[in-house]
Amino acid sequence: MTGIYADLHLRPNLKNSEQTSALVTKALQLGYRLVAVTFSPPYAREEIEKLRSLCKEAKLDITSRIDLQPKTPNELLAALRRFRREFEVIAVLCWSKNVARQAAKDRRVDLLNFPSFDYRQRFFDKAEAELAASGLASLEIDMEPLLKLEGEMRIRLLSTLRREAAVAKGFHVPIVVSSGVSDAFLMRKPREMAALATLFGIDMEYAQKAVSKIPVAIVKRNREKLEAKFVAPGIRVIRRGKDC
Repeated sequence: MTGIYADLHLRPNLKNSEQTSALVTKALQLGYRLVAVTFSPPYAREEIEKLRSLCKEAKLDITSRIDLQPKTPNELLAALRRFRREFEVIAVLCWSKNVARQAAKDRRVDLLNFPSFDYRQRFFDKAEAELAASGLASLEIDMEPLLKLEGEMRIRLLSTLRREAAVAKGFHVPIVVSSGVSDAFLMRKPREMAALATLFGIDMEYAQKAVSKIPVAIVKRNREKLEAKFVAPGIRVIRRGKDC
């Protein structure tokens, strides 16, 4: 799964089959080979299988994702216990500092996403990065706001993203660049996504990894963990029997 481009944050309305199909088709046309679609628990399993069947012939790999939005650390812990083995990608949308801190240090969390446009409600700082560095979470940056915002709001967001990216790189926290879109017209080619990432201080070489190697590694790692033969990192069941 190396050398391919990935977008780990597509947000279609799954009840709207035309919108979902348009996003998936556009992703394939733009050169992506792996995409994560955000599902909701009540109908996740059925919708996942339906999408995978749709994309099998097109050779587009669909991975399942859930966006957790807990109000408290305890809510987050409960959600992780419930959903970690149901979804291949677990993202936490951090709206409070307490939740952000808990998410950063929990090794079951794949992506830390800060959706607010207000820098005062974005909590990725050195303390957060230090916690994330000891875990497995990556910082996810969605491109949709940069494409939608204009003027002063865009400038302020870029300034905040530069600070967050610098902190992440300083503590060796991986950065994932995703689209975060629900409208196919807002999707961009992988290289264009990487170019946008350079606007907040990421060099082009790293930006390319943020839309390929880093997100692909997250999915590969989690798929291995979800296999029945997985016991622990580096340990697998080869054969079961009385003499084993």
